[in-house]
Amino acid sequence: MAYIEMVHSYKHYRMGDTTITANNDVSFGIEKGELAIILGSSGAGKSTVLNILGGMDTNSEGRVVIDGKDISDYTSRQLTEYRRHDIGFVFQFYNLVANLTARENVELASEIVRDAQDPVQALIDVGLRERVNNFPAQLSGGEQQRVAIARAVAKNPKILLCDEPTGALDYNTGKQVLRILQNQSREKGATVVIVTHNSAIAPIADRVIHMHDARVKSIETNTHPMDITDLEW
Repeated sequence: MAYIEMVHSYKHYRMGDTTITANNDVSFGIEKGELAIILGSSGAGKSTVLNILGGMDTNSEGRVVIDGKDISDYTSRQLTEYRRHDIGFVFQFYNLVANLTARENVELASEIVRDAQDPVQALIDVGLRERVNNFPAQLSGGEQQRVAIARAVAKNPKILLCDEPTGALDYNTGKQVLRILQNQSREKGATVVIVTHNSAIAPIADRVIHMHDARVKSIETNTHPMDITDLEW
């Protein structure tokens, strides 16, 4: 069994008299320590998958197995504990608290879990040694996204979930952020899942899950993922 498994997962939403199927019989597996990319255009269902994997939403049918536990059966309280201890989130928009420093933003996450990383060390690890005491308004977009990554990884989560993490960044800054995420997998052994519409970054992943029209269209594995330094788009 893979570390992450979605098995015949469906997600239905009711809008008035209409039923919308956001995920339609989605099945895939991701191994521990992999960097996986879920790739698809807007409306393909990839963010719904991410929300279900992260315990922010529940599926309507099927199984969602994380490290041997089926979270689709979890109660609301169990999902809260799961999100707190097992998942780190990185979003397209950084969601930093404006009146807290970079260190204090990371502490928000590290203080709610057991065995967290030192917040300052987490910031140093993403290249922000000189920005620890800066406020978000004093940081560039790329630096703010690195604070968001430090906040996510400081929890020592089982899985790092990233929703369009370079979507608001320019090309060079986006590559810097992707290098940090790739290193989390290669050097730290983290299981990293990136949702994106940018097919150009697919070569850096161990596994690429293509989604279209709420379904998994195909799954590719890269036996020799490209180093982000060599990637151009």
